[in-house]
Amino acid sequence: MKPERFYALAAILLVGFTQAAIASDTPQKTGALAIELNTTSDDENGCTLTFMVTNGHPVEIDKLVFETVLFDTAGQVTQLTLFDFGKLPASRPRVRQFALPQTTCDRVGRILFNGLHTCTADGLGADTCGAMQDPTSRTNIEVLG
Repeated sequence: MKPERFYALAAILLVGFTQAAIASDTPQKTGALAIELNTTSDDENGCTLTFMVTNGHPVEIDKLVFETVLFDTAGQVTQLTLFDFGKLPASRPRVRQFALPQTTCDRVGRILFNGLHTCTADGLGADTCGAMQDPTSRTNIEVLG
């Protein structure tokens, strides 16, 4: 085999393996919501939480709102709030951000998705619509569901 062909084949295989690794890092779940706390950032207004949410249902969700509880690093409840993820297309990831005014991210120790507040989607009941996998976090903040 000529060296040019060998390098071309090696490049094709490397791209294929890289795409497979990226795909395996993104959960492909059907029939449930995948919610990941992806990043946090502080600014002069407070802490911003950035979530990636994937609707694993075969239909679009028109509105998704979870009752959410925030805990400090000592385990004390600091806030009970609603996170409105809005409209979510079927089988596609979306990024949503939520601002926590007058709070720094290093003071948030845990986030609990306490319950479903609103979930509307044609063809799905509220319980099915809001079915969630165990949420995950790429930060030092624990996320529970």
